[in-house]
Amino acid sequence: MKLFDKVAIVGVGLIGGSIALDIKKKRIANEVIGVSRHRKSLLSAKRLGVIDRGSQNIAIIKDADLVILATPVGTILKSAPLISKLVKPECLVSDVGSTKHLIVSKLDRIFTNYVGSHPLAGSEKRGVLNAEPNIFRGSLCILTPTKKTKPKNLKKLEKFWKMLGARTVFLSTENHDRILSFVSHLPHAVAFSLIESMPKQYLRFSPSSLKDTTRIAASDSELWGDIFLSNRKNMLKTIALLQKNLSRIKHAINKKDKSLLNKILKEAQIKRKILR
Repeated sequence: MKLFDKVAIVGVGLIGGSIALDIKKKRIANEVIGVSRHRKSLLSAKRLGVIDRGSQNIAIIKDADLVILATPVGTILKSAPLISKLVKPECLVSDVGSTKHLIVSKLDRIFTNYVGSHPLAGSEKRGVLNAEPNIFRGSLCILTPTKKTKPKNLKKLEKFWKMLGARTVFLSTENHDRILSFVSHLPHAVAFSLIESMPKQYLRFSPSSLKDTTRIAASDSELWGDIFLSNRKNMLKTIALLQKNLSRIKHAINKKDKSLLNKILKEAQIKRKILR
């Protein structure tokens, strides 16, 4: 027996499209419905077999058993009230927003069966044409249950992400946003700032290390602008910490203090080796 009858994906882009592909490939639902503001995206999704049906009209989701909101954070917050009036009372609703406190605090109030989620997978690419099957295999998906969350909904959503190949962990929205501000949001802010600091006429001399370091600066600017602003307090703290550490290097260089500089770089090197 399949986990769901009809799944609706609101926002058929890289992540939404990849979720849809995996649902179809693993036969998790009988039908996958897509919603997008862009007719071209829906036509591409249908042609590629990402979705079974699609529409620019949000009303298409009314019979879904699972609705996943896979749009930028700001769009999720704006569209949720309308969506809450369309879904069946028993419909399970989730999202894949990269920040959780604002989203969960709002959606938890207006949906009867809502559980927030955030799969830590993807790339700097965008659009359904870059959707990938098995993109979630071996990745981590954070679920953010609240006191209102029904155990059966949490269990079913956890099973869903595991069927897509992800490992799951539960975090409060506050912990999620604080942790992700360090390990995901700050690196993006750094990449954007770093490439912006490069004189355009010098880019043709760039080594592969610059391309590696700034790869994520090619990410969707609208998406990341929403993420930074929706996690504002944490972002201001992590940026301040980065500035402090960069100032240490600047100070060591200014003082020609090779010993201090080596100490700073060695500490960073040791921490980097923790990553696998």
